[in-house]
Amino acid sequence: MFLAVVFFHSSEYILAVAIHGRLNVTLKSLLISKNYLLAMIFSLLEYIVEIVLFPGLKEHWWISDTGLALVVIGEFTRKLAIITAGRAFTHLIKVYHDEHHLLITHGIYRFIRHPGYSGFFIWSVGTQIMLCNPISTVGFAIVVWKFFAERIPHEEYFLKRFFGSEYEEYAHRVPSGVPFVK
Repeated sequence: MFLAVVFFHSSEYILAVAIHGRLNVTLKSLLISKNYLLAMIFSLLEYIVEIVLFPGLKEHWWISDTGLALVVIGEFTRKLAIITAGRAFTHLIKVYHDEHHLLITHGIYRFIRHPGYSGFFIWSVGTQIMLCNPISTVGFAIVVWKFFAERIPHEEYFLKRFFGSEYEEYAHRVPSGVPFVK
C-alpha cells in the first residue's frame, strides 16, 4: 500500500514536470491535501484496529489481490490519460482557453471522457479494497465520487465554452468514466 501511494504521487509530479516544465509545476501536483492526508490516516487506523480486533477480516487474499488489480488499473488509466493529453492535461481546471488546451478525443479519451478522474477513482477505492478496509472502501468511494460529481460539471462548463458543439457531441457520445456522473 505504501509503495502504491508513493508511486502514484511521485509519478504524478514527475509527469507534470516532464510535460509542463519545472518552472510551471508546484508541489500541488503531488495531489496531497489535508483532507487526503486525513483520509489516509483514517484508513491506516482502520487497518490497524481491524488487524488487532478482527484479524480474520484481513486474511482474504483474493480481496486484497482484487484491490491490487484495481490499483494497477487505476494507475495505468490515469497515467495513460496524462500522457495522451500531454500539455492539455493540467491539475487545475482551465477557466481561460490557451494555445495548449486542445480537445483530446483520441487514445483512451475515445472511450472515457475523463480518464484521469476515472483512474483516480478506481485507484483510490482499490487501495482500500487492497487493505480489506470495509469502512474506508465505502468512505473513499463516496467522498471521491462526490468530489468528481461536483468537479466534472464545473470543468465541462468551460470545455463547452472553449470547444462548443464539438465538445457537446463528444460528451454525448463518450461516458464520463465516473459511475453515475454524466
